[in-house]
Amino acid sequence: MKNPPFTSDRERRLWLWALAVIVAIYSTLGLAGALAEVLREHRLLPPVFFFLMFLTVAAIVGSGLKRRPGRRDLWIALGVTAVYGMAALRMGVTPEERTHLMEYSIVAVLIYQALRERVSNDRRVPVPALLALVVTVLVGWLDEGIQAVLPNRVYDNFDVFSNAVAATIGIVTSVVVGWVNAVVDRWKGGPRELD
Repeated sequence: MKNPPFTSDRERRLWLWALAVIVAIYSTLGLAGALAEVLREHRLLPPVFFFLMFLTVAAIVGSGLKRRPGRRDLWIALGVTAVYGMAALRMGVTPEERTHLMEYSIVAVLIYQALRERVSNDRRVPVPALLALVVTVLVGWLDEGIQAVLPNRVYDNFDVFSNAVAATIGIVTSVVVGWVNAVVDRWKGGPRELD
């Protein structure tokens, strides 16, 4: 095959994870209200929300690791967690709607990292961060379009906007984490390679 669809196993895994997250988001659209109600009844909504926040932070911090996690990564993870926690608390919406922040941040980071992997393997990808943002916004918009035809769901422009904001936060955070790691690694003489 002259041009395989993926440039590496890592890129293939990132695309598959992004697809898995998107399928998970779309597959719960009809159940979201009932699921939220069950979680609320059993007082599980906050723990589930914090679990999703943990997964988001892990996706963002972990996607930029090219070495064994160290103390710096712990501090970065705590900082990213604080940013997401404050953003979630300041959102004047229900806890269910706050999940958009986590869902579309993860999708955006996975797509962005997949595109970066293509670039690192000598494939041309114009402005990976912007392309990841556009793709994620379209995925979020399709999410709302599907909801427009489902019973008991509605199309909501605010959710389209929330998805775009979540994608932006995820990508910007991933870019900043990568930049900080690169700067510190250069300053300290290079990254510690993974075994």
